Parts: sequence; structure tokens; C-alpha cells
Amino acid sequence: MTAKIRRSFLFLAILQTIHSFEEYVFNLWDYLAPARILSALVSDNLSLGFAVINLAVVALIFWSYIFSIRKAGPHAPGVVWFWAILESLNGIGHIGFGISSVGYFPGLYTAPFLLFVGVFLLLQLTRDQEATQQKLQ
Repeated sequence: MTAKIRRSFLFLAILQTIHSFEEYVFNLWDYLAPARILSALVSDNLSLGFAVINLAVVALIFWSYIFSIRKAGPHAPGVVWFWAILESLNGIGHIGFGISSVGYFPGLYTAPFLLFVGVFLLLQLTRDQEATQQKLQ
């Protein structure tokens, strides 16, 4: 795994943190039923429940970076693939909700950046795998 992929993943983790903050500030749970349901599972105070869930997501992506990706562990490529796909879909979803609501939807400002970096990581992973396969031949 290249240093460029590791740096890009760290950037994705930072973007997810900013994205989570945007969703919280603009009360995503008021607009999206799954966010409301998950928040209610954690707390009767939806704001608090949403914050706890998003803190867990942010902690998990940074944990993934610190304990797998930064060290280029054996599971690192799979972890990067997982997060890159997830964050790309997250970006697409927020952009789609923004388009369908014909206006701002919580998370829309940061969604294009998540999509861009997620797709960039997917392309880098593909190139890295191709380079590895060529070395083995």
C-alpha cells in the first residue's frame, strides 16, 4: 500500500469528521428517518443520540487508520476499500437527497468532497493492485 493511499485515507477520515459535524449542526435526524431511528436507539434526546453515533463512526475510521492503514497491515487494503466505497456512497446519497429536495440537505456541502476522495482512493487502490500483480508476473 502506497504512502499516497495512506495520506488520502487520512484526508478522508478528516473529511468524514467535518461531514459529521455538518450533519449534526443542521440536524440531519430531522430530515432522514434512518438517522432519527438510530439516534432514538441511543438516547431519547435525538441530538445526543446522533452525536454519539457520529462520534463512534469518526472514532472507527480513525481507529482503522491508526491500527491498520498507517501500519500497512495485512487487512489495510480491504479496510481502505470498505471506507472508500462507504464514503463514496455517502457522498452520492447526500447529493441525491439535495437534488430531490431541490435545496440544501444536511451534509450536502461536504458530500462532493467525500465522493471525490472516495473515488480517488478507489482508483488508487485499483492501480496499486495492478502494479502488485504486474510485479508477480
